[in-house]
Amino acid sequence: MENLIESNPKIMLGKPVVKGTRIKVEMILQKLAAGETIDGILSQHPRLTREQVLACIDFAARSLDADFVYPLVKEAA
Repeated sequence: MENLIESNPKIMLGKPVVKGTRIKVEMILQKLAAGETIDGILSQHPRLTREQVLACIDFAARSLDADFVYPLVKEAA
């Protein structure tokens, strides 16, 4: 699931997003915290997959681990 989330300074000011989108992990988590279901989120964002939403949850859980390093996209030379 790690490769489904990316952080790139050129996309959404470097906030973690679902890879290949501008959908922030933060937004997915806020929707879930507000009581929205995964199915509800998927209906609002048809290109999003269940696996990507679960990757957002996994990312948040792992980010609380002190040993976690935020993934960054390497700039092409």
